Amino acid sequence: MNTLETLPVTLDDVLEAQRLLEGIIMRTPVESSRALGRMVGGDVFFKCENLQRAGSFKVRGAYVRMAKLSAEDKKRGVVAASAGNHAQGVAVAAKSLGIKARIYMPLGVALPKLAATRSHGAEVILHGHNVDEALAEAQRYADESGMVFVHPFDNVDVVSGQGTVGLEILEQIPNVDTVLMGVGGGGLLAGVAVAIKARARELGREIRIIGVQAENAAAYPPSLAADALVPLKKVSTMADGIAVGRPGQLPFSIIRELVDDVVTVSEDSLARALIFLLERAKMVVEPAGAVGVAALMDGKIENPGTTAVILSGGNIDPMLMLKVIQRGLSAAGRYMTVRMMLDDRPGSLATIARIIAENDANVTGLDHTRVGGSISMGDVSITVNLETKGHEHCEQVLGALRAEGFQPIVVH
Repeated sequence: MNTLETLPVTLDDVLEAQRLLEGIIMRTPVESSRALGRMVGGDVFFKCENLQRAGSFKVRGAYVRMAKLSAEDKKRGVVAASAGNHAQGVAVAAKSLGIKARIYMPLGVALPKLAATRSHGAEVILHGHNVDEALAEAQRYADESGMVFVHPFDNVDVVSGQGTVGLEILEQIPNVDTVLMGVGGGGLLAGVAVAIKARARELGREIRIIGVQAENAAAYPPSLAADALVPLKKVSTMADGIAVGRPGQLPFSIIRELVDDVVTVSEDSLARALIFLLERAKMVVEPAGAVGVAALMDGKIENPGTTAVILSGGNIDPMLMLKVIQRGLSAAGRYMTVRMMLDDRPGSLATIARIIAENDANVTGLDHTRVGGSISMGDVSITVNLETKGHEHCEQVLGALRAEGFQPIVVH
């Protein structure tokens, strides 16, 4: 038999999920990006799941999973765990279906995601320092209480629901050649791969499916190489929506058969992608939703052709956004922090200010310190935050400071 028919999730499962979701979710729009298209030499489209109900694609899988529960299971209620998007998806689905929901979230969860989940009527319990610890506690409570555990990615119905994104992409971009999306546990990537690969076979076409992970939370490349689940010892990324240390067994069994590649991107690349989406696409996207854009901007995808990038979520903490914007501007050479030692005498700071002004940079912040472990008597340490115009401009400013005898150190 063909691989597609022997997988745990099939096209029929995704089509059934699509029928269940009619009238429940919105058919999110597709927007073209001429700016990104020029960078990669092809047409690029964004599938805007950041505009979905509850701010991400997660409501699709959560609703399908819960809609198929028996009346008895619905009465007992559901338990879930998430850093935010799955939590909100479960909460919205539970409210729509009249099901009680108890959701475990890590202690450091972003306040907007916590508040949004509670606003949908779910009971929220803070537990553990990461998603994996919250998941373990949610599973333990489900076993103890008899409530139904709704896994964020390791479930047939959840994967089927997420696969409906793929069906919509094919309807909205019939000539698509490559589809990119972030991957954490793998539910979205697996579901979309099933839907698109099956449809492509019917059409006699080849469509590439590529997953993207943050390089400090990339469990799929080593797992695919070993053909077995390889858990990470440490996960550290701003992209909390895909900060998963171990692939899901069910998604992995699909991804290893259908997905063409899984690539990784750095934190700086993620920050640049978010700045690009804000400035050029006018899109508010969380880091996990921007990894596909980062991969394209980094040139990680060869000959992409007509490309669809799934912007999987838009639930970003404003405080994180501030940090990301600063990091993204720094990575693009548009923001620089410089530290240097000066003689503690009148006029030294004025000289620095003159050099910066003559080189057309703008001071946005300054710290002036006389006391510290590495500061000698008669010296002063200053840290200057500068608005700059690119990497060449940064080097121009640094060169001008050095020409005047200063020794600037760029602080990242």
